[in-house]
Amino acid sequence: MIITEILARNARMYRDEIALIEREPAKQRRVAITWHEFDEMANRVSNALIKKGIRKGDKVIHLMMNCLEWLPAYFGILRTGAWAVPLNFRFSANDIRYCADIAEAKALIFGEEFVERIDAIKERLGTIQDFVFVGPEAVRPAYAESWDVFLQTGAPDNPDIPIDLLDHAALYFTSGTTGTPKPILLTHRNLEAACVVENRHHNQTHHDNFLCIPPLYHTGAKMHWFGNFIVGAKGVILKGVKPEWILEAVSEEEATIVWLLVPWAQDILIAIENGDIHLSDYKLDQWRLMHIGAQPVPPSLIKNWKKIFPNHEYDTNYGLSETTGPGCVHLGIENLHKVGAIGVPGFDWEYKIVGLDGKEVSRGEPGELAVKGPGVMKEYYKNPKATQSTLVDGWLLTGDMARVDEDGFIWLVDRKKDIIITGGENIFPVEIEDFLMENRQVQDVAVIGIPDERLGEIVAAVVKAKPGATLTEQDVFDFCEGLPRYKRPRKIILGDVPRNPTGKIEKPKLRQQYAGMAESFKI
Repeated sequence: MIITEILARNARMYRDEIALIEREPAKQRRVAITWHEFDEMANRVSNALIKKGIRKGDKVIHLMMNCLEWLPAYFGILRTGAWAVPLNFRFSANDIRYCADIAEAKALIFGEEFVERIDAIKERLGTIQDFVFVGPEAVRPAYAESWDVFLQTGAPDNPDIPIDLLDHAALYFTSGTTGTPKPILLTHRNLEAACVVENRHHNQTHHDNFLCIPPLYHTGAKMHWFGNFIVGAKGVILKGVKPEWILEAVSEEEATIVWLLVPWAQDILIAIENGDIHLSDYKLDQWRLMHIGAQPVPPSLIKNWKKIFPNHEYDTNYGLSETTGPGCVHLGIENLHKVGAIGVPGFDWEYKIVGLDGKEVSRGEPGELAVKGPGVMKEYYKNPKATQSTLVDGWLLTGDMARVDEDGFIWLVDRKKDIIITGGENIFPVEIEDFLMENRQVQDVAVIGIPDERLGEIVAAVVKAKPGATLTEQDVFDFCEGLPRYKRPRKIILGDVPRNPTGKIEKPKLRQQYAGMAESFKI
């Protein structure tokens, strides 16, 4: 079923039940809408865009921080038959212009946080004819129509534009952390499959409540919420990631499912350990599932989590924007004994591990993970060369190195581009990161390669200590005595570990920042 039809069905079946809640603890603000209001707002967005000349196959840029309007705007764009083009809120003005040019977008819906960036490029956005502003009237640019006026121009009825499952639906751009953002074209079938896969994995019922914290522009957060959406279950959009805000939202909204990024889960555990928050202050009995994705999960984190929350189901989810978000591989809530693995193929997905020659490697040998399933993207839009190198005979080459154990579980070894080659040895940073996370004084860690004339690269570890910890470089070197000698970091850097909005370590930034430090490494 087309996801816009799922929304209409939810409005019919659960008309006056709460669909979405927005919480902004910093402003002590909470607002909610019902399924009927959600559906009607999407209809108004759709009809208002159609009045402006938006037609099937056109592209509409969606540039907003998480808020209550985000999803109705997204569904409204889809109901026109146009492509939704959600953009990363970290994109610079030039990134936004680049994406608008590639998409040849005809309209742009944007929030107050982006006014300066849009002002800077407005005259160079040649294809965009209409600007819609979501935010306070006091800061609305003169060239943009206000959200409220825009909605009033659209009728509340479904425009009933014919849409097929194989029609193009959305254009998602890669994060751009490793070069120019690449546009990923998804179909309505891709979006529908994400609903089914997520619900199949986590068994959401109409009585579940999903707490959404990561950015909605990314396929991960939205597609996890899709598991609730397909059964008409409510969702909570939380603006802010402080541990107390997360636990307050779980408690007060009676959330049952929370998807966390590694840093947020770590922060919650540290706040509990330090006595900054007390679990007895919150109602948490209904919280049944905690799952994590977007990056390899340190097994030590989950071991510590289960000590505090022994009754939680746990799952880790693997996916890419090219697979319509998470779910092509997942651990499975029944496989806690395999924590550390990314898991097994998701519902209706298959995989293989291939070498440089494209042939499958022997079980246990590392190679590139390739996946095939209903979420695989249509293409990299306007980039046939990248499409050809990534989609091979229906298989998506993920760029991630993995191995399969004797029980058939997939273990992520590392990103292909992050492997460190030192003295002829291949070093996989994730193995060292997981080891260092076992140190109870360590809050976060990133392992990178730094160029070296003699060895090619050396292993460097950027280590962030927990608040109040008295961790020294020598302490880390001593701890690393537990690693095989060739895997031990030659350089320890005590500092911050930068992560993007979806929790991935920004290793290109670290490699650039610390290039040239090899001369001071430790033997």
